Amino acid sequence: MDPLTNGDYPKIMKSLVGDRLPRFTKEESKLLKGSFDFIGLNYYTSAYAIDAPEFRTVSNVSYMTDSLTTTSYLRNGVPLVQRLPQMTSMFIQGESEIFCSSTKRKYNNPLVYITENGVDEINDPKLTLEEALADNQRIDYHFRHLDYLLASINDGVNVKGYFAWSLLDDFEWTLGYTVRFGINYVDYIKMG
Repeated sequence: MDPLTNGDYPKIMKSLVGDRLPRFTKEESKLLKGSFDFIGLNYYTSAYAIDAPEFRTVSNVSYMTDSLTTTSYLRNGVPLVQRLPQMTSMFIQGESEIFCSSTKRKYNNPLVYITENGVDEINDPKLTLEEALADNQRIDYHFRHLDYLLASINDGVNVKGYFAWSLLDDFEWTLGYTVRFGINYVDYIKMG
């Protein structure tokens, strides 16, 4: 987001990526800065960043090694948050509030739409329709995110919209039909 809000990449990014990072002329930087109508943010969960000094010496550098970090949901063997066994995503209390507040602070409070946020549940074909529709975890997940998002808005964060992923259960590119993100249940057997 730095090029859009500040006209250039952060110094740390330039330092880490070096010559592989495209450079902006002064004119390009001027054209880039503020050249957006809004910022669309997708987010689902958080993780700890862990120092990965071994990335300093890799020969095949890439965007996966540039930050010199790896991520983990554990700190000293303790999970960042407890995950329900039937869910693959996690809710971190206050995550959306922290996320939005840092965006406000770092990027001069841009107009933001949360364009994707949701929680998946492992698709269990053995559940009855009644059991599948008892979607309390998803209701709780969105309720808590929206509650923290409202606190951010009340704190002056310029968020104007929130889009839940997804309106319907869908085909997820990496997980296929093995998980459900939908607010509305889709019967894959009758559908197919």
